[in-house]
Amino acid sequence: MPEATGIRPRAAAEAGAAAPESADPAWAPPILHSLAVFTVTRSVEAVLWPDPFADFRPERWGYHYGEAFTKPPLFDAAQPAFRWDHDPWPINVFGHGLLGSEIYLRARTCRFSAPAAVAFAIAGTHLWEYGYEANGVRPSALDLVYTPLAGALLGELRYATWRAARGIRSAPARSLVRALADPFGEIERGAGVFDC
Repeated sequence: MPEATGIRPRAAAEAGAAAPESADPAWAPPILHSLAVFTVTRSVEAVLWPDPFADFRPERWGYHYGEAFTKPPLFDAAQPAFRWDHDPWPINVFGHGLLGSEIYLRARTCRFSAPAAVAFAIAGTHLWEYGYEANGVRPSALDLVYTPLAGALLGELRYATWRAARGIRSAPARSLVRALADPFGEIERGAGVFDC
């Protein structure tokens, strides 16, 4: 009832209002979005690092998946900080932080509470480490912890910015801020793929 809230339907749409906070979370958009992000990211890995990520031989996949599920996550304490899994630190600090924030943010924009979005990011991180990436490398203890935690911090900041943009009176400025905070989400919403 727009009249009861004092917001006209068109004004709410122009302000980029999200669905009411009391609405149930939408599960399909964050799940499908995360799967798409993981698939694209894994494809890019195969191009940038063909060894081991473009090795599609079944025996290699079997070996790597076997290692993933029979050995503990990789953590080499002899390595410098944020290199504990032998990856370059920018990949671990920035890449995994952004990946985690993308998963977290999509859950938040689809009406998940902050704790539920953290749980979603943890589940997504485990899917990434044990499903998508484990056919090339052993899961990383650092990534399993850092990705959802950094993702939640950065993701909540992005979410707060995205929501605060509703108060911007200028439609172009509002659209710009929302696109900067959530570029993929704004593309999906603008194309009518998802409504959250």
